[in-house]
Amino acid sequence: MPNHAEQLAQELNLSLKNVQGAIDLIDAGNTIPFIARYRKEATGSMDDQVLRNLGDRLEYLRGLDKRKEEVTGSIEAQNAMTPELQAALAGAKTLAEVEDIYRPYKPKRKTRASIARARGLQPLADATLKQDANFDPQTAANDYLNEEVPDAAAALAGAQDIIAETISDDAHCRAELRRYYHAFGMVKSVKAKDEDSVYTQYYDYTEPVAKIPGHRILALDRGEREGFLKVSIAVEAERAGGIVAWMFARKKTGGASAAIVEAAALDAYSRLIHPSLENELRAELTAKAAEGAITVFGENLRQLLLQPPIRGKTVMGLDPGYRMGCKVAVVDPTGKVLATDVVYPIPAFKKVEQAKATVKHLIQKYGVQIIAIGNGTAGAETEQFAAQVISEIGGGVQYMVVSEAGASVYSASPLAAAEFPQFDVNLRSAVSIARRLQDPLAELVKIDPKAIGVGQYQHDMPQKRLNETLDGVVEDCVNSVGVDLNTASAPLLRRVAGVSAATAKNIVAWREEEGAFTSRAQLKKVKGLGPKAYEQCAGFLRLPEAKNRLDATAVHPESYAAAKALLDACGYTAAEIGTDKLADLPGVVRAKGAGTLCEALGVGEPTLNDIVAELCKPGRDVRDSLPKPLLRSDVMGLDDLKPGMELTGTVRNVIDFGAFVDLGVHQDGLVHVSQISDKFIKHPREVLKVGDIVRVKVLNVDTAKKRIALTMKGVPQQN
Repeated sequence: MPNHAEQLAQELNLSLKNVQGAIDLIDAGNTIPFIARYRKEATGSMDDQVLRNLGDRLEYLRGLDKRKEEVTGSIEAQNAMTPELQAALAGAKTLAEVEDIYRPYKPKRKTRASIARARGLQPLADATLKQDANFDPQTAANDYLNEEVPDAAAALAGAQDIIAETISDDAHCRAELRRYYHAFGMVKSVKAKDEDSVYTQYYDYTEPVAKIPGHRILALDRGEREGFLKVSIAVEAERAGGIVAWMFARKKTGGASAAIVEAAALDAYSRLIHPSLENELRAELTAKAAEGAITVFGENLRQLLLQPPIRGKTVMGLDPGYRMGCKVAVVDPTGKVLATDVVYPIPAFKKVEQAKATVKHLIQKYGVQIIAIGNGTAGAETEQFAAQVISEIGGGVQYMVVSEAGASVYSASPLAAAEFPQFDVNLRSAVSIARRLQDPLAELVKIDPKAIGVGQYQHDMPQKRLNETLDGVVEDCVNSVGVDLNTASAPLLRRVAGVSAATAKNIVAWREEEGAFTSRAQLKKVKGLGPKAYEQCAGFLRLPEAKNRLDATAVHPESYAAAKALLDACGYTAAEIGTDKLADLPGVVRAKGAGTLCEALGVGEPTLNDIVAELCKPGRDVRDSLPKPLLRSDVMGLDDLKPGMELTGTVRNVIDFGAFVDLGVHQDGLVHVSQISDKFIKHPREVLKVGDIVRVKVLNVDTAKKRIALTMKGVPQQN
């Protein structure tokens, strides 16, 4: 079986040597984060996303090889293999091409053609399909009469059925029509019942196959599943059927047989080929749309997880609610819960003053600096309440509305019960809201990524593929940031490269039984964490207080000797790691020559550069360079917004047709893709990502439907 390195190198525009290096590392069982971070020499410094794309494509090509082998075996078992078939299979580049080639030899259920064959009409069909001008099918048909074929008309009808199926199974014919459908096909939808719905705009809708965007395909699919729409692929049937007839019927030279073949071709198109191609094309459009939506979901999740943490702050989490009240939790800068309570800030309960007194007391007692407010039910009222409290205490406290998507899922999970057995389910949710402001990554890894709410049509996606993508994103984010070995929860540890769920629990158990880790080497004592797992995970697990300063860095233990040798060669000591004394290290390395040092240390230049960067800033967090979260101290309502107002907001979600921006009015506004940039863009992701702080202008406000239309065109953005 080929390894496909050359093909992948060409498709992905990468060097053959680096692609082969990546394939070898993947096949050896290395994780993507480990390869991306610690095997840059072999891959040419491919990042995790490139490596995952390469891995996905490699898996597809190997699946294609496997299917080719299965098809080859089946055809050979039928003694039907020819050099031409073998060459066609070898040259097939997609699964669809392989299935087209296999179609004539694929075992079929009972069909009109198979019935005709059973009645002995195959020779008549073969002779007719040759379209010899001297052949008279009417006369020849009389030779095939029997109990099941009473007359010549029945014989010719059966022969025509066989010819129609033969034409339908022709790979070249299907390929030609497939191109036609892609170029000229139209996606059409009509209403399935007389009932108003969110799909009203699609009750009489048509859009070219070549132009329809993925989000509309997914909307049409959902409308059809819910019984509101009937969706189809339409083409000019006369023209499409004519293509098939032109390919098979020899009207000028085929004599009487040509008319039968033409009729069979038109029958093959309308009865067999069109329904098949329609299903195939719809499945293809859905798969492409789903893959696009999964990509958007993954990118949004990546940006959400990599939101900068708010370190060193005591945070109050407010989980709004009506009947059950507003749940309150205060957590210290490490995430430890200091206090919990329930208040009723909604005026209808006539307990607003009591609620204010409670919240003010907690703020003053514990030195609360930031309030995190969930954006669920009663969120708008709770936000107004918080702004009033801040104003009444004279400021000094800020707040931020936090997406509470998934908080209820987490609070009712066995994980939350184990973490906070003493707390009610609702109070756990308030703790989660506070913590996800402090460190989004550490808190959100506890929640199923699909519950975090930054996707579109996520429940319509192929769940296996969606889970693989989102899990890969979480893994990449966790490993790019790194994890404190002595404070990380089991769910966070499970996302570290090479660490399974069972091993993560064993790490926590070892920590509880033996005390805090004092060196990375102690990981080897953890049950189930063997040499391969240690190799994969060690560099991503950090010990900020370790005696060996390298244990606090992203330098892998395999490179400790090289790091120490580098320090010696440049006149520094390990005790100076992370201090101002190493500020000149990059300059010293340049002066000595990177090539010379690499040769002396036995490492590649990418590894040398990474070691130098880590020695200067051990355990640096990639999130620190990103825009900080937008905190507020006052509040506006939807009624306060007027067309023409310019505001600052936070991008909450990026989808195919635009981006939703939080303006602090408890109702996200939509910036349509056409309003994002002064220049043409195909997708909002070209300009925006989740967490971006942007300036927008209000276009219009529909208070009844709670819709805000925004634009970024002509609005200067802050640097």
